[in-house]
Amino acid sequence: MSPEQRFEDLVDEFTGRPGITPPGATGGFGRSALRAHGRIFAMFVRGRLVLKLPRARVDELVDGGHGVRFDANKGTPMKEWLALDPGSTLSWSALAEEALEFVGRK
Repeated sequence: MSPEQRFEDLVDEFTGRPGITPPGATGGFGRSALRAHGRIFAMFVRGRLVLKLPRARVDELVDGGHGVRFDANKGTPMKEWLALDPGSTLSWSALAEEALEFVGRK
């Protein structure tokens, strides 16, 4: 399954939950994002699933070879954002649940 299809499946899984806004509801940065009460928790950028997670979790995933810190084309990787490697075997759904929980706590 392509990364695009995997993200579409993820959108289908999360859309319909209370407070979740699907991609396309806004323009500009985050137009390809799933939002919880207006806060981005997962998006699809340049062929990768990008997730907002605690810094320590991002460090753990990067160190484990599952992705890199997301750079929004500003030259500085973001500490709480992971761009998941498309070849990672980790569950997109489980990671998105982690991200949703994280943005809900902030």
